[in-house]
Amino acid sequence: MKFQPDTPIGANVITRQEPGRVWVGMQLFEASVLVRWVGPVAPWAAATFEELTPAHFEQIALLEPELVIFGSGTRLRFAPPLWLQALMTRRIGVETMDTAAACRTFNVLVSEQRSVVAALIIEPRTGSSENL
Repeated sequence: MKFQPDTPIGANVITRQEPGRVWVGMQLFEASVLVRWVGPVAPWAAATFEELTPAHFEQIALLEPELVIFGSGTRLRFAPPLWLQALMTRRIGVETMDTAAACRTFNVLVSEQRSVVAALIIEPRTGSSENL
């Protein structure tokens, strides 16, 4: 029995997420990103929720998705309506959740062939016991 949903050929899939990191396919990202259902992953110039402005959401609106999954970082935080105005005026839906949940939800929507963008705050990792 197959437990994983089918993913359309050429679609982006978030394959792994951990604090301070996310993988789209085999590519590692350690900073905030915009992940479209297809095409290149774009940097999103906001390292933290507190750095966000309406301009960050205008950047998403230009991608013309039907839905945005906003991953607000390690905890759930809602963007003020003023920030979302560029999306609302274009009738683009927005769902907010923590970044880990946003990654999982994005993959489900991509498997349903939805035109979705994951706007993910990837907060810098604090402290590391890894040896580089």
